[in-house]
Amino acid sequence: MKKLYNNVSLKLMQAADDVSNYGVNRIEEIRNFARAAGYKKIGIANCITFAQETRVLEAFFSKDFEVYCVDCKYGRLSKQDLLGGNSRRILCNPAGQADFLNQNKTDLNISVGLCVGHDMVFNQNSLAPVTSLFVKDFTNNHNSAAAVAEIRQRY
Repeated sequence: MKKLYNNVSLKLMQAADDVSNYGVNRIEEIRNFARAAGYKKIGIANCITFAQETRVLEAFFSKDFEVYCVDCKYGRLSKQDLLGGNSRRILCNPAGQADFLNQNKTDLNISVGLCVGHDMVFNQNSLAPVTSLFVKDFTNNHNSAAAVAEIRQRY
């Protein structure tokens, strides 16, 4: 089984083990993990729905790291330009978000509320490891654990 882990994966596993602490919240855990891994630059790729939360995160992480934030409308990419058709609606741009953070050479990226599919494109294109802080779930106030209970009751 150990053959499944390369040196980068082992470094991530060691940092995770070093900061394992049930007494801190997820945001503090990410900060502690980034410190243990020796990271200097954190990227935040957020949905515009989470703009206020992103400002709080930026202030929090800026105490210890260089922080680069990029929202989903980065580059103002229209639906017509990307997918064709006649719509000039501005689409989310997860590959552009990853490119922005790659250009800034972030060490760790945080996905904040990206849409299903968009999060996958962002993760595929990010050169830095990605962790998720929020996932978008409007019906459950972005609490996917509540969706499990909801599904359990229905089915």
